[in-house]
Amino acid sequence: MNSSQVSFFTFSAYYDIGLFKYFLFTVVMCFYILILCANVFLIVVICMHRSLHEPMYIFLCSLFMNELYGSTGLYPLLLIQILSDVHTVSAPFCYLQIFCLYTYANVEFYTLAVMSYDRYLSICHPLQYNTLMTSNKVAMLIALSWLFPVLAIVIMISLNASLQLCGNIIDRLYCDNYSLVKLACYDTTVNNVYGLIYTFIVLFGLVVLIIYTYIRILKVCFSGSKQTRRKAVSTCTPHLASLFNFSVGCLFEIVQSRMNMSRAPMVLRIFLSLYFIIFQPLCNPVVYGLNLSKIHVLCKKMFFGKM
Repeated sequence: MNSSQVSFFTFSAYYDIGLFKYFLFTVVMCFYILILCANVFLIVVICMHRSLHEPMYIFLCSLFMNELYGSTGLYPLLLIQILSDVHTVSAPFCYLQIFCLYTYANVEFYTLAVMSYDRYLSICHPLQYNTLMTSNKVAMLIALSWLFPVLAIVIMISLNASLQLCGNIIDRLYCDNYSLVKLACYDTTVNNVYGLIYTFIVLFGLVVLIIYTYIRILKVCFSGSKQTRRKAVSTCTPHLASLFNFSVGCLFEIVQSRMNMSRAPMVLRIFLSLYFIIFQPLCNPVVYGLNLSKIHVLCKKMFFGKM
């Protein structure tokens, strides 16, 4: 049967935990509310204060909006499944969740790459920065960091929709692309080739860009003044922390989906599969809110009044 004829998918990773599910629901709901509040608050701070209407903070605003988007792609369905006795999802909603989560991950990666490029221009070419990073260029970079992932994931889902499936059991807590591909009855070479090309050409190119920009930044830091080194540390540290955390989360997701984890403890499997979508949206507001002095000071003023 074609995937268009599959009316629903069943999640097999859920199991009966009795009344404990209400406690788990409360914990997950608290995480979701915390993510919403933290990211919305920092978006409001950036939008309300003219002193933050600079490229770096505008890119941050796009990053925080992506955290809201990605979290909303996971948490509502996850909360429903926790309370439900029958863990199924309709096929259209499954594909919608795949679209949301995969575009979230790609937009996150693109945005972090754009932010590293912005830091490179700011630190290595400070005198030409305002000329090189104009408002039109900022808008173009943000638009491209959202447009490219959307187009890439639309193509991926279109390829998946044409597959003939031999089942509808997904051994995950949520819908993901590889789980659907594994349900295919016949050869999935086209899907695999597209995934490899996209991964190694586009994403590998972004990794090279990020590494290159930070090598140049390090060179400037070692040869520059103390003020230059302080600026580099204050603005690049939260970005590197966010990039490292997201990379670890993606690595966990790849390990969870590509390797046979049937013998691993269920708690470990759940942790690996949810890390990138739970901790990244929560860590980014904390990391940037505490480490970027302008945002930190303005947040204190909004909470405690003038200081």
